[in-house]
Amino acid sequence: MSASVAVCRDVYTEDRFRQTYGAGDAPRPGRLRGRLSRGRGCSRAGCLRLLRERAPVLAWLPRYRLRTWILGDAVAGLTVGILHIPQGMAFALLTSVAPIYGLYTSFFPVVLYMLFGTGRHVSTGTFAVVSLMTGSVVEQLVPVPLELNSSSPEAADFEAQRIGVASAVAFLSGIIMLCMFGLQLGFLSTYLSEPIVKAFTSAAAFHVTVSQLQSMLGLRLPRHTGAFSLFKTLASVMENLQLTNVAELVISLVCLAVLVPVKEVNTRFRQQLRTPIPVEILTVIIATGVAYASSLNSRFDIEIVGHIPAGFPRPRIPALHTLPEVAGDTVAITFVGYAVSVSLAMIYADKHGYSIQPNQELLAHGISNTVSSLFTCFPSSATLATTNILESAGGYTQLSGLFTSLVVLIVLLLIGPLFYFLPKAVLACINVTSLRQMFVQFQDLPELWRVSRIDFAVWLVTWLSVVVLNVDLGLAIGVVFSMMTVICRTQRAGCSVLGRASNTEIYRPIDNHSKCYEVPGVKILTYNGPIYYGNRSFFRADVNRLLGLSPERIRRIEKARKAVEKREREAIRTVERGVANTSFSSESEFFKSDGGESEVQAVLIDCSGVAFVDVAGARLFIQICVECQKVGVRIYLANCNESVLKILTSSGLMNYMNPQHIFVTVHDAVVYIQHQKEKPAENTTVWV
Repeated sequence: MSASVAVCRDVYTEDRFRQTYGAGDAPRPGRLRGRLSRGRGCSRAGCLRLLRERAPVLAWLPRYRLRTWILGDAVAGLTVGILHIPQGMAFALLTSVAPIYGLYTSFFPVVLYMLFGTGRHVSTGTFAVVSLMTGSVVEQLVPVPLELNSSSPEAADFEAQRIGVASAVAFLSGIIMLCMFGLQLGFLSTYLSEPIVKAFTSAAAFHVTVSQLQSMLGLRLPRHTGAFSLFKTLASVMENLQLTNVAELVISLVCLAVLVPVKEVNTRFRQQLRTPIPVEILTVIIATGVAYASSLNSRFDIEIVGHIPAGFPRPRIPALHTLPEVAGDTVAITFVGYAVSVSLAMIYADKHGYSIQPNQELLAHGISNTVSSLFTCFPSSATLATTNILESAGGYTQLSGLFTSLVVLIVLLLIGPLFYFLPKAVLACINVTSLRQMFVQFQDLPELWRVSRIDFAVWLVTWLSVVVLNVDLGLAIGVVFSMMTVICRTQRAGCSVLGRASNTEIYRPIDNHSKCYEVPGVKILTYNGPIYYGNRSFFRADVNRLLGLSPERIRRIEKARKAVEKREREAIRTVERGVANTSFSSESEFFKSDGGESEVQAVLIDCSGVAFVDVAGARLFIQICVECQKVGVRIYLANCNESVLKILTSSGLMNYMNPQHIFVTVHDAVVYIQHQKEKPAENTTVWV
């Protein structure tokens, strides 16, 4: 393609461009003021619109395509509901509460998210990572007594205390989300970047697996929490390996031998299978039947689920007196649950061509956790496995949650007590095999290394921190390290010299483009990063290095300039007597001769890569301007965005440089400088 471009126009400074093409003189109202002014009126249409925004079910349900979508939503919802039953009970073990509370958590949040959520393919309920983090809090506040008879009245009180703490975590998590919604803080989830989320969930999968070893081996060991808990648990298991219950070990091996291959078939043939094989619920049913027929609990002392009450739970106030003790851990649980939920919602929204509202997701999950906590539920969020199955099974809208909740409701009302003899080792195996998606995330590491070494380092630091230390502490370290990499990149953005491609208006760094040459007499600098208090010293050092300026040289040149001015004054007094002064004739000639090789008469700073400037950065511009004036060099700016230009102007930079030396583009400034050497350039024309 050999096309050419020829443009003839006037040179534009920022002032002249605004006068010609700028916005009106009336200032625009602030963002908050604009929102308030738009929300002053209270009309019926406005109230209905607000109601549809806050309860999305009122928006999508009237437009529901019954004949087209009902079959897909029904099949997908029933499939996910069947999966919720074993996973809910299994993840309750991670939360250190009775399995029945996992079923409650698989019901109430599903119904509430269907009413308030914006993700059409999101399945909420119990999530392994959130359950593990909640279980750590429960174990710290309500540890297992050394001697506890599961049939004694003390056991019931012990379970009530545990679910009270777990419900308090859910309650506080919901309140935090509702407060974040009120403050419109949905963007905070972006601080959990994709490498952090993937590394965190992958490392948490190791914690889940190790925590389930004692149930799979039939060991009655206390659960370790805090730093190095994974290694403490492994050491405890190895020390008590001789106490393994052979019957529970055999049950675990048989379950793994069934679950792993069938789940692999479900994954590999997902496109061919209309619905995945419900291997988890089949395993639960068969294991319960075998345990009941063989009396495994009495003959081999295996641990079973025990009594599961039928019916709805009575509303109960969580253990609110524990809120100060669980506050710190709850913040981490809230951010993890929300970040995973929003990430999943965005992935499937992009795939199916619709959008979600992050702040509305805060409201949906906040209401889900707050209301559910009153019915003895622990924290919930979107789940990886069930969301993936919901989408692959052909779900279209949030109505699939209705069918999911109906399945769980039937179990709660009728079928739940039949799982009395279900071995807990089966639930532990379901926990472990449900983490497949988290383990396979290691396959992304080679590509991540190839694309970005920094993101790879973030992934590795987060993963090691979570595995070695603890889930919540490791997550905090990963977030801090990720933010530090951003700060370091802005600090070391680097300043470079631009050169012009011959016969074009294109300017590129001369270090990377050998056929771009500097404009004679003009040093064009560009900086690809913000200029703020954290990197102002680095930016100044780069500018001084590229311009060859140092405090000693500035003082030497300034002293010589004063000598030149003195000689020029003497020359004026002696000119009447016909005496010629052969000293330096101008400041710029002196600057040329100082050092021999330098011929810089103007410095042009390209601000196109400067996203923002703070007060410290604005003062640095003033210092650079003053120093360049001392050596007889003029300062020009180009490509300043509105916020940068506003801060520079407000800081008083225009007192040290000509406002007409700020240009729209680099080429405008270069043309102006070149014509300024010859004559004043009031109406200079630029050719491109």
